[in-house]
Amino acid sequence: MTYELIGLLVVLGAVVGVLAGLLGIGGGLLVVPALLFLLPKSGISPDIAMQMALATSLATIIVTSGSSALNHLKLGNVDIFVIKWLMPGVVIGGFMGSFIADVIPTEYLPKVFGFIVLLLALQMLLSIRSTSQKSMPSSAKTIIYGSGIGVISSLAGIGGGSLSVPFLNYHGIEMRKAVGSSSVCGCVIALSGMLGFVWHGSSVEHLPEYSVGYVYLPALVAVASASVLTTRIGAKLATQVPTSVLKKFFAVFLMFIAGAMLL
Repeated sequence: MTYELIGLLVVLGAVVGVLAGLLGIGGGLLVVPALLFLLPKSGISPDIAMQMALATSLATIIVTSGSSALNHLKLGNVDIFVIKWLMPGVVIGGFMGSFIADVIPTEYLPKVFGFIVLLLALQMLLSIRSTSQKSMPSSAKTIIYGSGIGVISSLAGIGGGSLSVPFLNYHGIEMRKAVGSSSVCGCVIALSGMLGFVWHGSSVEHLPEYSVGYVYLPALVAVASASVLTTRIGAKLATQVPTSVLKKFFAVFLMFIAGAMLL
């Protein structure tokens, strides 16, 4: 790790922190492609770079989403029903996603990530003009939906905000509370997914120094230390920016990341 790479990771962390507070995402949509580009430059083999990017991204999300969740709790932007019934599903799904990622061939993982994000972007663009909303499903169905969110999130190395925010908003949860509740769930998704990657990576030979399974600690520290300081900025912005503007910004952000990973 050179000073230049550490500096880039700190800047990445600062941006991720603002986005986490503003959009309820853990920042994995930005961290994964950035790490996939930067990790080989620090000597990590391209054969394991994607797995390490996913695992390290999830580890940073634990810190970022945790900080964002605390800020949103203070601002009253968390829905207790959502947390109670979405949480069991996202824990199970987050752990399952790490198993699936371990069996998918390495060369296909970036494409899987890009495809997932593209679908999320299209869904968000369609929801901007949609005024129809449904009430929250039953507790059992919410757990099932949570499991799906957890699997996809862990597989893409994200905290699930890109899935849970639109899901909650569509089911009648006000955008700011959807963002805040998503931050809480994202922290738990990231923890369960990261533990799965640590377990799978523990049996892999020739991992770089300062790795715990597939989690690369120098990148984790650089990104997380900056992001935890800037989530408060994003959380405050989320209470001031109109809902329609939040949705548009979210959709454009997703389209950009999807295009970068697919192309």
